[in-house]
Amino acid sequence: MLDKEIVRLKVTGDFACFTRPDLKVERMSYPCMTPSAARGVLESILWKKEFQWFIRRIIVLNPIKFASIKRNEISKRQNPKGLPIEITENRVQRNSIVLKDVAYIIEASVYVDESLIEKSKGSNNPLTVMKYRTMFERRVRKGQCWHQPCLGTREFAADFSVPSDLDKPLDITYPIGSMFYDMYYDEKGKAIPEFFYDVAIVNGILECPEDRATKMLSSSHILPKADEDYNSVVYEHYKEEEAEL
Repeated sequence: MLDKEIVRLKVTGDFACFTRPDLKVERMSYPCMTPSAARGVLESILWKKEFQWFIRRIIVLNPIKFASIKRNEISKRQNPKGLPIEITENRVQRNSIVLKDVAYIIEASVYVDESLIEKSKGSNNPLTVMKYRTMFERRVRKGQCWHQPCLGTREFAADFSVPSDLDKPLDITYPIGSMFYDMYYDEKGKAIPEFFYDVAIVNGILECPEDRATKMLSSSHILPKADEDYNSVVYEHYKEEEAEL
C-alpha cells in the first residue's frame, strides 16, 4: 500500500557530489541530487525492512554552482573478504567537480506491502503507512538520525529540517539528459543500474518517474541481520517508538 500523503524533508550542505557514472575517474557531479541519494538521506533518518521509500520529486532551492577540488582517493576496491587496504601504496589524488551551497526538498511517500499489512492485522502492533510516516516526521522534528546523512559522498555531510513556507523552488530550467535513478537487485541479488532519460529540472523541480519508483519496490536488497549488535539496538529502539504511536 502506497501512502497518499507526502513527507517533505529539507536538506542542505556546503558541498555535494552526485557522481555521474560515465565520468567517475575524475568525478563530475550531476547538477542536482539523484533519487538514490534522496532515498539514502531518508533511510539514514528512518529505515525498517517492513517499508520502503517511494521517491516522488526533488525540489532545488539554491542556484546550481560548481566548484573544482582535489580529493585523496584509493585506486583499489574494498576486498570482498574485508581485508585491509594499504592506503599509502594505493592513494591517488583526483580532481572532482562538485556542487556547493546546495539545498533541496525531498518529497516521498511510505510504501508497505499489502500482504504484510494483512498478516499483521489482529496483532499488538499492526503495520500501517501512517505509523511510519508519523514516526519519520517526529524524528525529523527532533533532529534524530541513525547515521549522519550525506550528499553523495560521506565527507559531504547534510543537515536536515522541516521545510518552511519560505522555501520555494528555484526559478530555473536545466537540462540533464540521462540520470542514474538507483541500483536494482533482481531475485538472485544481481545489481542492475537503473537510469531515466530526457531528464530536466523544470521550474526548479526534478520529477522522479513513477515507473522507476514502482520497480524499485520489488528490489531484493540484502537486508542486515537483526541479530547483529548494532541492528538489534536499532530494532529495539524502533519498537519503543512504535509503542508511543
